[in-house]
Amino acid sequence: MAEGETENGEYKQEFLHGCKIVDNWKTCEIPWRLHVEKKSVIFAVLAASLKIQGHSDQIMQFIVSSSVLLRHLQSLSGVLGGNNSLPILDNFLFELGPGEAVISASDLETTMTTKLEVKTEDTGAIAIPAKMLLEILKAFPDIPLTFTIDAESFGVELTSDAGKYRLNGANGDEFPQIEELEDAAVVDMSADVLISAINRSLFAAGNDDLRPVMSGLFFEFYPESVRFVATDAHRLVRYGRSDVHANDSAQFIVPKKPLNLLKNAASHSESVKLRYNESNARFEFDDTIILCRLIEGKYPNYEAVIPKDNPNRMVINRLDFLQSIRRASIFANKTTYQVRLRIAGSELNVSSEDLDFSNEANERLTCSYQGEDMEIAFNSKFLMDMLNNLTSTEISLEMSAPNRAGIIRPTESDEAGEDILMLVMPVMMG
Repeated sequence: MAEGETENGEYKQEFLHGCKIVDNWKTCEIPWRLHVEKKSVIFAVLAASLKIQGHSDQIMQFIVSSSVLLRHLQSLSGVLGGNNSLPILDNFLFELGPGEAVISASDLETTMTTKLEVKTEDTGAIAIPAKMLLEILKAFPDIPLTFTIDAESFGVELTSDAGKYRLNGANGDEFPQIEELEDAAVVDMSADVLISAINRSLFAAGNDDLRPVMSGLFFEFYPESVRFVATDAHRLVRYGRSDVHANDSAQFIVPKKPLNLLKNAASHSESVKLRYNESNARFEFDDTIILCRLIEGKYPNYEAVIPKDNPNRMVINRLDFLQSIRRASIFANKTTYQVRLRIAGSELNVSSEDLDFSNEANERLTCSYQGEDMEIAFNSKFLMDMLNNLTSTEISLEMSAPNRAGIIRPTESDEAGEDILMLVMPVMMG
């Protein structure tokens, strides 16, 4: 608190958080919109009166590194939707406690929270506009920032070495709260296993709003193994692990969005704890929680579309095959993206054409093949997606007939207990 005279001869005192009392017209003015009529010029008595009224409790403050905060907020930003039904969802929720801040983002379907250390002794919640906060943090070097929050007006002031910045926040109590799952089952698994399952399979999930059950990843838990399945009816991926076990059998469908958030946020984590019930799933790792609503509906019987008898089997170098398909796809019809595979003996012929523009491509590769001579056509984009998401040196392509699905498998697994099957439907040769 500082005392002194103004240029006009007014007697004044200044208090914490910029509060100021001026002996002018016997009025006490505080920048935080609190106005008190003075009956006396005894400032100590008036200051004690302000403290009793709890004005200091309306101010929250915390100090944090700009780069640390930005890193945490960027991991949460994937939750933010473009057309939120509630304006409060355009904000990050900050919940302060002694020495820490819990930050959340939500679109009602998916909620993600993360915890970080900050310098504060205050407790409370404030919602801060996400877009503006991200933009200002990106403009700072790695410096400490002080956030001062008026819990009454929800005003937020950022203070740095360069200056001060003010923006309007919102009432944190309006933000949807993360739910505790009732009657939840629990499965612990390695983060690497779960991320591998997502990377190997999620690309095959559909985007059709009319078939929402195909727009997510199908989790199958059994006491002896787990499986993850994705399909869009044109292709299918089944990723299994025999080294992960569940106490009880369960099946449920997780949307794409929380899984994409998970694989990015948990890339340096050791393990993930998955809690789930009939309607929600909750992923916990390090200081982060992702809660999502499960997709309702029955997943199609995918086992029925996997051919069991495939007498024709080709083994080929994965990268050579991928690069040949990539080159041929440049000359393929831009509607069907069709490439033809003609296999005879130890030779594979890859061809494509676009009759509308008189474009065509032909390549020959060596392979190992057992079976009858065959010609079959596939969508080149689907083949490239599958080959890109495998890491083995060689792959096998198993086929039964030109009008039946082909099955791609790695010839060797990267990890013990891993089982990968990729199915792609043929396209009609015209």
